[in-house]
Amino acid sequence: MKINSIEDASFKKYGKILRNYKFDELLKLMENTECDENVIYNPSIVELENTEDMKILQNEVYGGMPIQIGYCNGHNNKLNALEYHRDSEVNIAATDLILLLGSQQDITEDFTYDSSKVEAFLVPKGTAIEVYATTLHYAPCGVDNKNFKCVVVLPKGTNTDIDFDISKENENALLFARNKWLIAHEEANIENAVNGIHGKNIIL
Repeated sequence: MKINSIEDASFKKYGKILRNYKFDELLKLMENTECDENVIYNPSIVELENTEDMKILQNEVYGGMPIQIGYCNGHNNKLNALEYHRDSEVNIAATDLILLLGSQQDITEDFTYDSSKVEAFLVPKGTAIEVYATTLHYAPCGVDNKNFKCVVVLPKGTNTDIDFDISKENENALLFARNKWLIAHEEANIENAVNGIHGKNIIL
């Protein structure tokens, strides 16, 4: 599969590079976070949030909205699933990593998605990007089969457990966590997920 650069024009429909920010404080703290053969996602980490970078992200990037800062680390080389939120997500690459991205607009009326529409993008270590609300994404992949580390910034409460009643009809069936709609590939065997991704479960 072709690995595109986030500098390419093809990335512009999925997100943008936050060129005026370095987030060195967060990147330094990420050096000590756990990273093994499993994919670990922690939506909110106190040490990452007690930083000057947190204030910049909240006030400048998110316009004063409450946010959370966590991370997604580990080893991955498969698509497995795609998710979206009702707002942008900021990713800060603590290692080189690859994102597999798609467009929410390509989800069909019966809530299926063709994996052949996915595109891959290399995010170099130290780069911060905004991933738009309409961009389908999931856990990053490592480069050259290596582990990855990625800071994940989202509005506060995103990806936490649902504690309210909701019907499972139409798009509601995809609501997998708070502010997280997810479509899975059947080969991923994700419990309670809708297996709506058709085609290959992409492997890098």
